[in-house]
Amino acid sequence: MSLEGIGFGYRERAPYACDPVQSRGRLVPEAESPTRTPFQRDRDRIIHSTAFRRLKHKTQVFIAHEGDHYRTRLTHTIEVAQIARALARALRLDEDLAEAVALVHDFGHTPFGHTGEDMLNACMKDYGGFDHNAQSLRIVTRLEHRYAEFDGLNLTWETLEGLVKHNGPLTGKYAIHGDVAVPQPILDFNARFDLELSRFASLEAQCAAIADDIAYNAHDIDDGLRSGLLTLEALDEVPLTHRLMTIVRERYPGLDADRAGHELVRRQITVMVEDVIAESQYRIRQVRPQSVADVRCQDRALVGFSPAMKEDEKILKRFLFKNLYHHPSVMLRRQAADRILRDLFEACMADPYIMPPEWCSDMETLDEAARARRIADYLAGMTDNYAVREHRRLFDHTPELA
Repeated sequence: MSLEGIGFGYRERAPYACDPVQSRGRLVPEAESPTRTPFQRDRDRIIHSTAFRRLKHKTQVFIAHEGDHYRTRLTHTIEVAQIARALARALRLDEDLAEAVALVHDFGHTPFGHTGEDMLNACMKDYGGFDHNAQSLRIVTRLEHRYAEFDGLNLTWETLEGLVKHNGPLTGKYAIHGDVAVPQPILDFNARFDLELSRFASLEAQCAAIADDIAYNAHDIDDGLRSGLLTLEALDEVPLTHRLMTIVRERYPGLDADRAGHELVRRQITVMVEDVIAESQYRIRQVRPQSVADVRCQDRALVGFSPAMKEDEKILKRFLFKNLYHHPSVMLRRQAADRILRDLFEACMADPYIMPPEWCSDMETLDEAARARRIADYLAGMTDNYAVREHRRLFDHTPELA
């Protein structure tokens, strides 16, 4: 096989970008690929994982069986990755690393979206709690069993750093959650492979984080309009969407509501992406980082919204929480999902052997906390559909989700 002339992805980047040649490597050393950079290999491993495929049947906002056109956790993830790559390209960063972090960022989400996470966290309150970001790390470092030489996916330091810290440092004076304790699974892994929890992550990881906000702010409006829980008229309460809808109405008078909604969403994504690019360029010029180490040592993220857009986004989020995420019909489904996961957790704690055999090995050697964590791993990996099927198998009545 001749590799002459092949494109490796080792292209010119900004001095503050992550350079795959300078990667800090993997926990378990491996020979490098002759055709892919380390970050491209990470991206590929993530896409081929079981956890990635499970995302297609996990809730974003609307339960999957409510309609084929609503976002699932998988389609949300793909949209985040697309935006992250666009931001990374504009800022001359490593697009493959930004994409890898975006693709893996939601691996730890439970069935039924944030509802499931809240319930599992409540069930685990006496055993260290449950955090979807920490669960993502457990999946890619322990729970995926695909390779002969290691558990997990053995991702590079840079991708793991981005997964754990894409929203900001977890310890120190810049910690995103203040004095809130870092989840134990993250501390345990960090003792083996130091991810520098007190520092900011790379700009590539920061692109993935802001891409997540841009994606769900836009597609939740799209899904809300499709469901009928939101209307274009109601969105006139929000300054950002009002300004964009004014442009749409002036340019396309008489446009039907469906197309008008799509015109709104595409414009919202565009203005947010362009705002992040302009603001991030401004912040980078202010501090002039000469390396990715300079990026990590900053006192704030260098990728983000401008102050004006940040305020617009804050108002939009308040609107979505009030009118979509906490809508009475959504809350009814949330109560049903709560009941399903709580019942499953309690049943597995009472008799762990109702789980599949592969989850029950050495169960008798585990203490109560370790048994609870094993059960949380099992339940968190479930799709919506599998959780409902298991509940129906074990209980006489299963709450309706729609």
